[in-house]
Amino acid sequence: MAPDHADLGVRLVGEELLVPCLDGAERPYLSLDAGASTGALPAVAERVQAFLPWYSSVHRGAGWKSQFATAEYEHAREAALAFAGRPGGGERDDVAIICRNTTEAVNHLAYRLRFEPGDVVVTTVVEHHANLLPWGRVASRRYVECTPGGTFTVADVVAALDAEPRPRLLAVTGASNVTGWVPPIDAIIDAAHDRGVPVFVDAAQLAPHRPMPVTADFVAWSGHKMYAPFGAGVLVGPRTAFADGDPFLAGGGAVDLVDLDEVVWTDPPEREEAGSPNVIGAVALRSAIDEMTAIGWDRIVAHDRALAARLRDGLAALPGVRLLGSGFDDVLPVGTFVVDDVPHALVAARLSAEHGIGVRHGCFCAHPYLLRLLGLTDAETARYREAVLRGDRRQIPGAVRASAGLSTTAEEVDRLLDAVGQIASGEPAPVAYDQDEHTGDFWPRAASGPWSSADRSLGASCARG
Repeated sequence: MAPDHADLGVRLVGEELLVPCLDGAERPYLSLDAGASTGALPAVAERVQAFLPWYSSVHRGAGWKSQFATAEYEHAREAALAFAGRPGGGERDDVAIICRNTTEAVNHLAYRLRFEPGDVVVTTVVEHHANLLPWGRVASRRYVECTPGGTFTVADVVAALDAEPRPRLLAVTGASNVTGWVPPIDAIIDAAHDRGVPVFVDAAQLAPHRPMPVTADFVAWSGHKMYAPFGAGVLVGPRTAFADGDPFLAGGGAVDLVDLDEVVWTDPPEREEAGSPNVIGAVALRSAIDEMTAIGWDRIVAHDRALAARLRDGLAALPGVRLLGSGFDDVLPVGTFVVDDVPHALVAARLSAEHGIGVRHGCFCAHPYLLRLLGLTDAETARYREAVLRGDRRQIPGAVRASAGLSTTAEEVDRLLDAVGQIASGEPAPVAYDQDEHTGDFWPRAASGPWSSADRSLGASCARG
């Protein structure tokens, strides 16, 4: 095991909660799903509570509360620019557009870049669906392949950039949400710029763990992954990219003049933020930025690396467990794995119902990448596809992901490793589990108590994405 340098002394709102387990005990809930969403930092929740009495319309009211709310919203925008390494007064004239999340930011950018038929976007098979699907709507995509271990090199990206026709954009992740791998993003950006290709970086996974790539042309991230779960994300890019043409969303607040047959759009970034802004989300995001800045990147990165080593080495050492992804020079505290002869959905269900541990399972909204990591053949993939088209999701391929954050400790990683080790050893479950055909998820067969079959609320599959 790596030395214990993993406790930053940070605790999140809700971490004191006890959750019921099948043996009748209540255990402290252990969230190892930071890669999907994080809890709120206490200072973030407190800042939101302090702001709520002052909540009012932004950019619309003359009253003092509206003026105050508008100022708070604009301070959040300034904080986002500084967090992205583009503070006001610098050489670059960038804007920060506050939106719902990274997915909306990518869709927003795909619309605003005004692609022409035949334009090419270079992206990679490592991407989250949010950085794959929007580009396919507006352009042709050229993919950078990965190794069986889940990596690609700068040379691989260069080969895709140099192919004809020359691309209009490179869209690449700053860190994988599946394996936690951090590509050599600065060198990749430099290679693209050497060829006159602008770069968008999906920083949703990167933002809570590493400094932003300041040389990227465009960057986006989400507050809900960095301890501000109040529904705000950010798209940062050059003002000139948003100065002409109609915005992604049309409506109030985005205009200077409207007649029945004419509209005069206002200046960016307000041009890109039609409707009433999410000032609560903006206030929360600014507070999270302030808190992470106070902790400091040196401490955050050291914490991440210690946790990543403990988590990944521990999983790799467990008999019957296969850790996905290898050959990483830099990796976030993420461990994605499969257990021999145990469906991924059942592993996740048992971790929750028997141990009080929350993880994610499935394909993590990155199907092409995960299929490669699992090494599935085309024939196997076709069989899974046919079953899903019939409405049967029981055999959807996938894995289990444990992803840590600022508050995770070495002892909590060990708690996960002990639980996974028990499941992988073949230790029988205390009750049988039933799998739902429609969702693919498992639920313990219990007659009474909080895990009773009668009390289950059916929803969308945990494995979808």
